[in-house]
Amino acid sequence: MKKAVELSSLAVEHGNEPFGAVLVKDGETVLTNENGIYTECDPTSHAEMGLIRKYRELTGITDLSDYTLYSSCEPCFMCSGAMVWSKLGRLVYAASNKDLSDILQENGSECSKLVFDNSPFHRPKVTSGVMRDEAVKILKDYFSQNAKG
Repeated sequence: MKKAVELSSLAVEHGNEPFGAVLVKDGETVLTNENGIYTECDPTSHAEMGLIRKYRELTGITDLSDYTLYSSCEPCFMCSGAMVWSKLGRLVYAASNKDLSDILQENGSECSKLVFDNSPFHRPKVTSGVMRDEAVKILKDYFSQNAKG
């Protein structure tokens, strides 16, 4: 999780929004990724979605049931859907979408919970709130000066 939170800061340094993700198997980091929506000119280049895409491209592996994905913030609906379709084994995130929504002064929801709980296909195990305070601080710092999207 520490690396995912660090990647969220690096994303800002690289001109993107503050989100980072790390893919782990058997306790070993296999790939990391940061948000790339601005530098890649792709609104779907979220940290988690990009991570899943890149890992598949590098390895050809589409079944992530033996993997854990660490994310600096709760994944959106799109990224949560990708986790369902890739059969991700476990998701661990820091800040929640509710935390992000509070910062943005918007109404939010538990994106991953809504997607996972309503999936007849696959449901990753979820652990939330790991290093939450650190991740929330990065989000607050960024979004106090920048609009979302």
